[in-house]
Amino acid sequence: MKKIAILYDEIFLKHKAGDWHPESPYRLEAILRRISEPDLKDLIEFHKPERATKEEILWNHTEELYDLIASTSGKPFFSLDPDTATNEYSFEAALYAAGAQKKALNLLLDEDYNYAFALVRPPGHHAEKDRAMGFCLFNNVALAALYAKHYYNLKRILIVDFDLHHGNGTQRSFYDDPEVLFFSTHQFPHYPGTGNYTEIGVGIGRGYTINVPLKGQSGDEDFLFFYKYLLEPIALQYKPEIVLVSAGFDSLQGDPLGSLQLTFEGLSCMIKILQKIAETSAQGKILFTLEGGYNLKNLSEGVATILFTLAGSKKTSHPDTLSPSSYAQTLYNKLADLLNFKNYWEVETL
Repeated sequence: MKKIAILYDEIFLKHKAGDWHPESPYRLEAILRRISEPDLKDLIEFHKPERATKEEILWNHTEELYDLIASTSGKPFFSLDPDTATNEYSFEAALYAAGAQKKALNLLLDEDYNYAFALVRPPGHHAEKDRAMGFCLFNNVALAALYAKHYYNLKRILIVDFDLHHGNGTQRSFYDDPEVLFFSTHQFPHYPGTGNYTEIGVGIGRGYTINVPLKGQSGDEDFLFFYKYLLEPIALQYKPEIVLVSAGFDSLQGDPLGSLQLTFEGLSCMIKILQKIAETSAQGKILFTLEGGYNLKNLSEGVATILFTLAGSKKTSHPDTLSPSSYAQTLYNKLADLLNFKNYWEVETL
């Protein structure tokens, strides 16, 4: 197997949203220190991202939003909303964060890498068509899906989002689109307030958005329950041609912005399920893109856990039996009933 491709550029360290903002360059610096250690450095290979063009950004965003973000270039500080701000480098960083998706797909689909991880800032999954929000300027993963559509003519794209916060922007980008299956586990109710289980898409896209709104304190058993019994069977029916992952590490226990209790062991088991899905129909190809995560230890070890798991050097076994919470079991049956209705997917009622 080729090394795992890491997409990175120093421009991502230059974006700052304020001295005390939780989405800081320290996050990426912690990851870079960890993956440069001897146990990881031989598993990875760094690649420079490309810079997204205006035309590419406009596939997913309005020209008004593009022009607004562009107008912040060179300004030491500009507030877009109470949570989201820019400095003089943010526009350029956002273009490279989006363009990293294009380069990653090139490595996966043209140069035969199996895995790529875009270590980018600013994050993207909250950014909507006409609005920057939730620390996000342009929607990186949504643009990855659109690169896959425009440049590789892919028709079945799976996006999996395990960030603690619901990826409202990604959902809205493809809410009526059966060529993108969006699956999200997230804390609910929590920022941004979207992502209830009843949100399953509209029109011909109905059934292609699947939300798993977890309660605070949910841990490995609940995550793996939904990955194994909901995501895996649906994805095997969908047969994605590529798997895109919004990798947010704030779902790990101890994050200051939430109260989910995922462990590194649980995360590794989730990644193995994604590997199985990708190997079945997508020639093993998975692109991870960094989203949230505000506990630096979790962030760095979370990325390390994914890299070890992808490389096959972390021995993690799925538990033979799962003991999900009563909340998760009830939620699962509601989702199964909803998705089985009109035969969107065959989902076993447990």
